[in-house]
Amino acid sequence: MTNPENFMRHPKCAAGHLAALCSLLLLGACAKTGDSTAPAATATAGEVNLYTTREPGLVQPLLDAFTQDTGIKVNTVLLKDGLTERLAAEGERSPADVLMTVDTGRLLDVVEAGHTQAVQSAVLDAAIPAHLRSPEGQWFALSLRDRVLYADKDLKLDGFTYQDLADPKWKGRVCIRSGQHPYNTSLFAALIAHDGAEKTEAWLRGVKANLARKAAGGDRDVARDILAGICDIGIANAYYVGRMKNAEEGSEQRAWGDAIQVVRPVFANGGGTHVNISGAAIARHAPNRDNAVKLLEYLVSDSSQSLYARANYEYPVKAGVELDPVVASFGPMTVDPLPLAEVVANRKQASELVDKVGFDN
Repeated sequence: MTNPENFMRHPKCAAGHLAALCSLLLLGACAKTGDSTAPAATATAGEVNLYTTREPGLVQPLLDAFTQDTGIKVNTVLLKDGLTERLAAEGERSPADVLMTVDTGRLLDVVEAGHTQAVQSAVLDAAIPAHLRSPEGQWFALSLRDRVLYADKDLKLDGFTYQDLADPKWKGRVCIRSGQHPYNTSLFAALIAHDGAEKTEAWLRGVKANLARKAAGGDRDVARDILAGICDIGIANAYYVGRMKNAEEGSEQRAWGDAIQVVRPVFANGGGTHVNISGAAIARHAPNRDNAVKLLEYLVSDSSQSLYARANYEYPVKAGVELDPVVASFGPMTVDPLPLAEVVANRKQASELVDKVGFDN
């Protein structure tokens, strides 16, 4: 993956086949310093520029396949943080074509800041359910991250709902990471949308009363603590289980994965399983807009969705795509039909409720 600052310091940056990319990154660097005289980024035939917050290893196989199949080169800039700030600094001179993030809220933050443009694509509309994309074509989900129940493998569970986590029968038996983590505030925001703020506050107090330990750590720590007998159930993302169960034989993580079963809860009022997403949008000033649309359409093709599923243990956004065997073992998933934009709108209130009930204390 290309870090533009390091790239510009490379002594051979302006030579040979690297010249075009270096020029492109120089434009971005000028924009970042606020040079109002810098020219706008220009289109480069056969290329597309991707700004991504995703881990390099998770997306590179997809990008390599896209280049092999289409001949369009993907120039990638990894931005762990500060995507919105980077785009604001670059303004209309930005070389970015495609913006890719994880977490619905982070993607919609970029949209709401005005850094994206609408796309009308029959391919994207056909592949992605309506509640998993912007009605105006401003953003699109590419894969799903379902928030599920990790449970001791010997527990008998049937018809578990998210609301059941507050049932007093689970007192001292629940593990979860910080309530302020985006994975959890997204779930809590969905509960507000389903049940209202008052019921969600009561639910948070009930879950807090059921905790076996402080809300902290990561999702995989839930599986670790179930194995250790600290708790019996907990909430975490499903894709971590694929990583644990495919870890090296005899490793700690393999033992954690083998100690649990995965149950997909639903909301008690007829909803489905809560999902977060990895997603993408077309940058507002994309110089290679046509190639950017081609990349998004490629990422929802059967082959790409299958590769997503195998490489990341995430759930395909497109129906009918073959799942990774570990993911398939969790059984069918009914995605909650609540529009993701409605969930995101409740994030701030969800965060405030976490603090109000002292969930992480």
